[in-house]
Formats: sequence, structure tokens, C-alpha cells
Amino acid sequence: MLTSQRRQFLLSTAGSLGLSQLLGSLGPLSADEVKFEKGIARFSSEIEPLVEFLETTPRAEVIEQTARRVQGGLSYRHLLTALLLAGVRNVQPRPSVGFKFHAVLVVNSAHLASISCADEDRWLPIFWAIDNFKSSQQRDISEGNWTLAAVDESAVPPAHLATQRLRSSLEKWDVEAADVAITSLVRNSGAQRVFDELAKFAARDFRSIGHKVIYLSNAFRTLQTIGWEYAEPVMRSLVYAMLNHHGSPNPSTSDQDADRPGRHNRALLKQIPSNWRGSKVDDGATTALVATLHDCTPQQASEQVVEQINQGISLQSIWNAIYASSGELMMRQRGIIALHSVTTTNAIRHAFQNASDPETRQFLLLQNASFLPMFREAARGRGDLADRKIVDLEKADTPTSATAVQDTFVLMGKDRLAAAQKLYGYLENKGDPQPVVDHARRLVFLKGSDSHDYKFSSAALEDYRFLSSQWRNRFLASSIFQLRSAIEPTRPLVKRIQEAIG
Repeated sequence: MLTSQRRQFLLSTAGSLGLSQLLGSLGPLSADEVKFEKGIARFSSEIEPLVEFLETTPRAEVIEQTARRVQGGLSYRHLLTALLLAGVRNVQPRPSVGFKFHAVLVVNSAHLASISCADEDRWLPIFWAIDNFKSSQQRDISEGNWTLAAVDESAVPPAHLATQRLRSSLEKWDVEAADVAITSLVRNSGAQRVFDELAKFAARDFRSIGHKVIYLSNAFRTLQTIGWEYAEPVMRSLVYAMLNHHGSPNPSTSDQDADRPGRHNRALLKQIPSNWRGSKVDDGATTALVATLHDCTPQQASEQVVEQINQGISLQSIWNAIYASSGELMMRQRGIIALHSVTTTNAIRHAFQNASDPETRQFLLLQNASFLPMFREAARGRGDLADRKIVDLEKADTPTSATAVQDTFVLMGKDRLAAAQKLYGYLENKGDPQPVVDHARRLVFLKGSDSHDYKFSSAALEDYRFLSSQWRNRFLASSIFQLRSAIEPTRPLVKRIQEAIG
């Protein structure tokens, strides 16, 4: 269903060349060469022209030309819609659901940043995401110029068979069958039905370090903003991403490390009682689970979660431990692996909260617990882990002033641990966390260099509020290990965006 197709995006790769120089160097260009091939996915007449604008406008000009359209009345919602669809159509979630595909994964994070920031910064995240899309588009072109193909309409199953066919194709990791099945389900069902079906599979394996379930949650959150009428191409792209097992045999007929925890946890579900939502908020149980997660196997992690559920421990206490453990990993080794333990937890928690099937929710919880040791070992493969525990984080004697917050973000550019202790002291002294969140978010706008800055900050600054008081401050303080520092240089793109939007 999804094949590489050759398209002419000459203008998008022109860079800073002048138009006359470009034409002189490339020779004549026929009208047929600049038309889209008939076999690609197309969108409604309302949004297609804007998507094509983002696709074909050179990266060197897209910020300024988009700003002119905004000043001429282009709405934020339509721009967000076109940005998501342009990424879905032009960027392949292979060989991994990450790397260049972050142009799609980061759209919801940029949106969350836009709606959460001060008025003067409101356009910065979405314009940054547009530039990021152009970068990913250029990379995709250099890797073969993949394009989301049109649906094979002759193979789309009738509505009454859509769910059965989708489940079967996902279980068999059958890309072609899954594509037409999800198309039928989207056309004939509502968002909740589709979400429930995909949530069963999005976190079943550890390939792409959590990006599959990140895509699930972020895609649905964005569709809640732009409208379900745009769901079909997004869901087709999502299913294609979920079925990625690049470089390994078909998981349905093989036994691989990425799949074993999921199979173990499916069996563990039988041990969870029907009254599984315990009411006992127990910080001791949280501490014990964090200690286990510090150095255990994926199987041991989920088994302890099941044990605590059977003891009547509240889900809040279990989630406290999962978040605290992801924060602890950042303290042990900041970087790409640890930050994904946070963004994946954010995505799984969202899926957990929004899935309607209890068994799916239970599976997601167990998978999140199992993923954390896998993140830890993946990080260990990249270098030594510091001997740090989040429960041992010391608090500095920090005043509760705005100056103290600013000083913390200066200090983090020199000593991350000392800055975390300073922030922890501020929060423990009843300092208001909102200035911390606001300052951290604005520094991402000004200093952020890639999608992970937006993904991580949106996840961490959203999720700390869900934790119980004893763990909330520790988790937010641990985010210092990944957030941007005030002493880093402001990115040139910021000035360009500010000048364009006036």
C-alpha cells in the first residue's frame, strides 16, 4: 500500500539559490513534472491547497510566506491541520518511527506549547514545526521520496468486517491488509471505537523506543483539535508505523526481545482481579516500586505492579512510581533514551486514561512498567549510568522568588544536579511551580534545537501535575536534566519567525 513514488520537489530543495540561478542550472521543467501523481493520498478541496503550499514552498521562504498568509486571515486551526497532513503524506515512519518522522510526532507537542504560552510567543512553536517539517521532507526526499499512497479502494472491507480484519492484520503484522481495514473502520466508526482498537496494539512492542504509542496518543490529541474528518490518512500512517519491524523477522512468527514483555504481560492479565482499581494511596509502595525499577528485568517490573494491584494499592501510587522512575533515569544519564522514557510514559498514560476497555488499560499499565527497565538497559548501552536515585535528591535552601527560578535555569547550564537540587528546594519551600513551567517553556521556544525539546517539555510540564505531592516536586526537579538552560544561545530561527510575524 505504501510505496516509494518519485515526485518533483525542486523548489523545496532550492535553499538560498535565486530563482533565475535555479532555473538556469536545472534546465526546462514541463507542466507534467510539477503535478502530483494520481496514486498519492489526496485531501479535501478545503485543505489540499494549503498542504501543497507547505509541501512545495522552499524551506528558505516558508516562514515568511506562511506569515503573510496568517496576516491575510489563515487560521491557526487550518495551519495546524495542513502541517499534520503534510507530514503524514510526505514523511515515511521507516526505518524507525522516529528520526525524520518527528515532524509528525511533534505536531501535538508544538500545539500544546502554543496554547500554553504567553501571547507574544503564541506563533513560535507552530512556525518552528513548519521549518522542522521542511527539514524532514528534504531528508525523506534524499532517502527515496516516499509518499503515502492512495487507498486500494477495491480491497477496503465492508463495515461489518472492518474490526475483525483490522485485529487479524495487526496480529499478523500484515501492512497491506491493515491499511484497508483501518480505512474501513475510520469511515464507518467514531474516534473512540478506532482508538480502542489501536490502543490494544500500539504499546505491545519496544521497537522505536516508544514512538508507536507516542504517535497513537499525539495523533488522536491533534485530531481532537482539527477534527475527525481528517482522520483517515492519519490513521493509515499510524497503522503503518505501528507495524514497523524493520530489520527483524515478522514478530507473529518469531520470538524477539522487543516482544517478550508484551507476551508476558498478556498472560499476567489473568492475575488481575475485577476490582483492580485499589484505593490505598501508599507512598511506601511507590518507594518500593521505584527501588525495584532501578535495577530489575521487564518481567519483574510488571509482576510487582500486579502484586501491588492485588494488595489494593491505588493506581495513583503505581503511576507515581512509574513517573518517578522515568525522572530518575534522566538523573542517571540525560539524553535521547532517558527523555523517551518520559515521553513514552506521557503517551501511555494518555492512552490508559482514554481507552474504554479495562483489559487494554491494564495491559498499557504493565507495559509502561516493563518498558522502564528496557529504557534503562538501552541507556546503559550508550554509556555509564550515574549512581543516583530520585528518592535521594537533596533540596537546596532556595528562596521562593522569581529571581530564584531564573537563577536555577542559569545554574543548569553549568551544573545540572545542583540546579535540580535548587529547584527541588524551591518547590519544597512552597514555591509556585507555574513560573518554573512558564520559564522552562519559553526557553524551549528560544533555545530549542530539535523535536525532542518540544516533545519532552510538553510531556514533563504537563505530567508533573498528575503526581501526588510527595513525588510531584521530585519529578519536576528531575526535568532540569533535560530542559534548556538560559545560558544557551538563542536560535537564529527565532529571530526569523519574530520578524516574519511582526
